[in-house]
Amino acid sequence: MTPSRRTVLAAALGAGAATAATAAGLPPATAAGLPPTNPVTPAGTTPAPAVGNPPAAAWKLRWAPSARDVGTRAFETVEDDRAASHPAAKPHIKTEGDAFRFDIHTVDRDSHTDRQRQEVTGCRTGDTYLKWRAGETWRVTYRMYLPRSLRATTTFTHIMQMKQPGPGTSPIVVQSLRRVGGEQTVELKVFGGDVLVGRTALEPLHDSWTDVDFRITIGDGASGAVRWILTNGGATVVDASKSGVDTFLADRVRPKWGIYRSLGDTSGSLRDTYMLLTGMRAHQLV
Repeated sequence: MTPSRRTVLAAALGAGAATAATAAGLPPATAAGLPPTNPVTPAGTTPAPAVGNPPAAAWKLRWAPSARDVGTRAFETVEDDRAASHPAAKPHIKTEGDAFRFDIHTVDRDSHTDRQRQEVTGCRTGDTYLKWRAGETWRVTYRMYLPRSLRATTTFTHIMQMKQPGPGTSPIVVQSLRRVGGEQTVELKVFGGDVLVGRTALEPLHDSWTDVDFRITIGDGASGAVRWILTNGGATVVDASKSGVDTFLADRVRPKWGIYRSLGDTSGSLRDTYMLLTGMRAHQLV
């Protein structure tokens, strides 16, 4: 039987990896989460797929900016002190070598003065930008450096979001630094329904590079799915997924990166700080 596209997407996303892969008629996903490669014949050619069977879905690279070469033109928009609260410190968002750097200070204020943000949105390629639509599956990978001064808080501190473009829309997915029972953690949640996908301790990740692998099947109601993998020092510290979740509001989904935090923290954790991102990539499952 020819596997349905939804089943193949579920297998590639990794939600219930072995079960979904078996249901789709595919071998289980590799440790890296990439679709398995086709066998190669001794002559160096790849066998053609069986007649009547469509080729398996595979990740196609859509976005791979170099901070050194293109700077913040890598993004659709740049929200650098959009309320002009701290012009002396601009630019808060810049490049440092081949990394993007996001600076934030305790005196910074957003247009809503109970919070602060320094963020970028979207994935620009030349004169256009990627548009993530309902029914599609996307994957972003990058490395992040979180200094010890970037602490988890009792209220929200988001360092990645998936949102519908436009003012006043709620997040769809958030990667956040949150204090839970006094412990500093990094977590991923589907915002609608406050669905926790995964959580791990933040302090062991401080002052080091952590690899992020985030995947999303964009779907309304219960047709969405996400997978979130963090790797530090060669060890996987979290690999979590959720299916049957709402990952679409309207129009399209657009990623955001940076530091967006509430000033309502009660743990005394707000500091002048920064975050570095490098090796940013976006792939689409096609």
